[in-house]
Amino acid sequence: MSIKRYGMEGGKGTGGQHLPFSRAVEADGWLYVSGQVPMVSGEVVSGNIVTQSRQAIQNLLSILEEAGYGPEHVVRCGVWLEDARDFTSFNTVFKEYFGAHPPARACVVCSMVVDCKVEIDCVAYKAPLV
Repeated sequence: MSIKRYGMEGGKGTGGQHLPFSRAVEADGWLYVSGQVPMVSGEVVSGNIVTQSRQAIQNLLSILEEAGYGPEHVVRCGVWLEDARDFTSFNTVFKEYFGAHPPARACVVCSMVVDCKVEIDCVAYKAPLV
């Protein structure tokens, strides 16, 4: 089995702290992307659920692209929302990015570790080159 790690420090959290996990890990065509929140340069972007959802998904897609994957390779997403009332608005944004290739998905409401409205992770698959 071949394993490749992307951003082994996990990126930067609030205040620029290094996080103790990989942003993504690839193994035999599978890419596991860690949860992405609406951060830019270690700071949560301000705004409503639409603004924050777009940023979190763009962060996720940037990691996919870095690893050579695209939204069409995403087979499953996990979504955490701070407020259940944001579900419909989040779905509208999610469809903008994944409407042509909707993955399987779970969505739960929870108290967030970071002061934001949404977090999203994914698993992607692309057949390895032989």
